[in-house]
Amino acid sequence: MKTNEVLETIKARRSVRAYDRKQIPADDLNAILEAGAYAPSGMHYETWHFTAVCNTVKLEELNERIKGAFAKSDDKHLRERGHSETYCCYYHAPTLVIVSNEPKQWWAGMDCACAIENMFLAATSLGIASCWINQLGTTCDDPEVRAYLTSLGVPENHKVYGCVALGYKAEGTLLKEKTVKAGTDRKSTRLNSSHSARSRM
Repeated sequence: MKTNEVLETIKARRSVRAYDRKQIPADDLNAILEAGAYAPSGMHYETWHFTAVCNTVKLEELNERIKGAFAKSDDKHLRERGHSETYCCYYHAPTLVIVSNEPKQWWAGMDCACAIENMFLAATSLGIASCWINQLGTTCDDPEVRAYLTSLGVPENHKVYGCVALGYKAEGTLLKEKTVKAGTDRKSTRLNSSHSARSRM
């Protein structure tokens, strides 16, 4: 099967949930954020905002605010997380990028997802581990969480659609082999494309 550096980077990406304390270099973080900014966006509005938090104390406080929101949830599983002394939504990664957007456009979340995937791939290419963190997507409207997000620099009129944990995987962390589910039809797109091309002739 045909391959190149980009395709190999896509295949190499994994979600890492155990991190070393070592912080990633500032120039690597800037390169990852720039990759996010080069993602496609609806109408090319680029209304997203990337808030990189590299301060351990601030990340721990954010985690406590999220746990506080979970503790008030009607969902038993979330309440258990909220009352857990060991729960950390970002797996103690040294950097967390909060990806937010103006919610007025229906494609706002899609724009953020494209930017987040670009960041994952850029991180992988630089030897940096990453993971999608989604807890702020359901808690960013909680008053305590919202106030803290604003203090971190997240625009007040933005909704958080996802976060990117960044760091180096902890020593001894084993990564699962990525497999594509059986039954995926890789020919359908090519067949449809060929049919469309003939119909335009």
